[in-house]
Amino acid sequence: MNLSRETLWLVVGFSGQIAFTGRFVLQWLYSEYKKRSVIPVSFWYLSIIGSALLFAYAIYRQDPVFIAGQAFGSIVYLRNLQLIARSKTLKD
Repeated sequence: MNLSRETLWLVVGFSGQIAFTGRFVLQWLYSEYKKRSVIPVSFWYLSIIGSALLFAYAIYRQDPVFIAGQAFGSIVYLRNLQLIARSKTLKD
C-alpha cells in the first residue's frame, strides 16, 4: 500500500483522537460497572498513547498551541502512572 505523507499524518492524528475518545468511553463504562466513579490504569495508558500521537501530529502541523497542550498532558499522565505504581508498592 502506498500512502501519501499527508494521508499517513491524518492516520496518526485520527489514531490519537480515537485513543483519547476511547479513554473516556473506558472510564465511563468502568464506572458504570463499578457503580461509582473510578479511573482504571488503562485510562492513563490510553491517555499517553493518544497524547503521543496527537503531539507528533501537532509537530507535523507546526501548531504551537496544539504542541504545548499535548506536551503538558503527557507529563500529567505519566505522573499519574507513577503515583499508581508507588501506591501499589506501599501496599505490598
